[in-house]
Amino acid sequence: MTTSEPAPAPAARNEDIEGRPDSEQQVPQEGSVPADSAQTDSAQTDSAQADSAQTDPPGGESVRPAPAEHGEPAAEPSIVTVGAPAADGADLGAVGHSGYDVVIGSGLLSRLPGMVGAQAERVLVIHPRALRATGDVVREDLEKAGYQALVAEIPDAEEGKHIQVAAFCWQVLGQNDFTRSDAVVAVGGGAVTDVAGFVAATWLRGLRVVHMPTTLLGMVDAAVGGKTGINTAEGKNLVGAFHQPAGVLADLDTLLTLPRNELVAGLAEVVKCGFIADERILEIIEESPEQVQNPHSRQLREVIERAIAVKAAVVGEDFKEAGEREQLNYGHTLAHAIELAERYQWRHGAAVSVGLIFAAELARSLGRLDDPTADRHHSILQSLGLPTTYRDDRWNQLLEGIRRDKKNRGDQLRFVLLNGQGMPATVEIPDASILFATYQEIAESVSGTSVSL
Repeated sequence: MTTSEPAPAPAARNEDIEGRPDSEQQVPQEGSVPADSAQTDSAQTDSAQADSAQTDPPGGESVRPAPAEHGEPAAEPSIVTVGAPAADGADLGAVGHSGYDVVIGSGLLSRLPGMVGAQAERVLVIHPRALRATGDVVREDLEKAGYQALVAEIPDAEEGKHIQVAAFCWQVLGQNDFTRSDAVVAVGGGAVTDVAGFVAATWLRGLRVVHMPTTLLGMVDAAVGGKTGINTAEGKNLVGAFHQPAGVLADLDTLLTLPRNELVAGLAEVVKCGFIADERILEIIEESPEQVQNPHSRQLREVIERAIAVKAAVVGEDFKEAGEREQLNYGHTLAHAIELAERYQWRHGAAVSVGLIFAAELARSLGRLDDPTADRHHSILQSLGLPTTYRDDRWNQLLEGIRRDKKNRGDQLRFVLLNGQGMPATVEIPDASILFATYQEIAESVSGTSVSL
């Protein structure tokens, strides 16, 4: 059964890594989910989480496994466990279980029923319009496994992260009598897993949810850790809940249809994990910057596995971000401010790249970070073609966004900085003038009011 929300017209595609539109965006059709009041009428996005940039292959077929490199057999799936392993015989689909698995590999759809669990009768598959055929394949597979499966199609990318979209999904759940033993499956990028997780967290105060991320960003970040959320006029992800998934299926075959710029933008989150914890990630990128951008390569698979392991280790110790989990926010304070200033027209990963540079330079200016490690931020991100500067005429807007960051306490601004490689710490910034001075070091001079990054 398919339930389609009257959605806006497809967004124009962007071909630059930042995600700045290169043609006029189309406005929503009458009766569609309205754009957020903080955005313009052309507020449809093509961010690093943009499921609109990833479409089903021609002919409407789902992604098929690619041949292994050099005729070698496909590698066996690898599994990263988040939190304490579930006890033998435990229902892995139960809400609130102590741990869950992230399975990384190819051809993983057959594992979905095991993660949904035996207690569920009904399953809602939430996907963006661009992945309609893939969503239908998932629904059909669930029906063959004996579930009553429905499909809810939502707007692409950040446009789907609105309260109206969540309300539409709640309506579908209510009209089809979903109970606490039923489940939600998210198929798409980070924006889809964010909103689907939020829907699951809030309906009946918690349904099980399984994430099937189809973008690099979704695999290494959004789908792992249990953070869910939607956007408001005041900022990104300010409304949400902590809700662990029952499991995550990171099927690498889905990356074969991901546009190169989306893949590259997602690598910013991988680089972040390298600086805060696993230096081997950085070494692999330095050794083979081209190969980590190749969806067929063993290098990309390894950095994905390592980045997921970094996040799993952190959130397993600090699920609700009471302390240690804040380190995963490295580079994100300025990144979220850039996204807000750009009305979500930049890819998330591109903004994170600039945020990492800013955090490194801020730590260097405070005497916390050595020059080689700070310089390494520049060289690695530049080798991937990611942006390292942002326009110099937006500081006041950026500071407003920084002041709304969730790490702040009262009027105290707080940043995650490095005291050295693999040594993140949350640091209080006593004076915003320090931030301004650092920003001048990385800002790109613009003339007039526009710039092409």
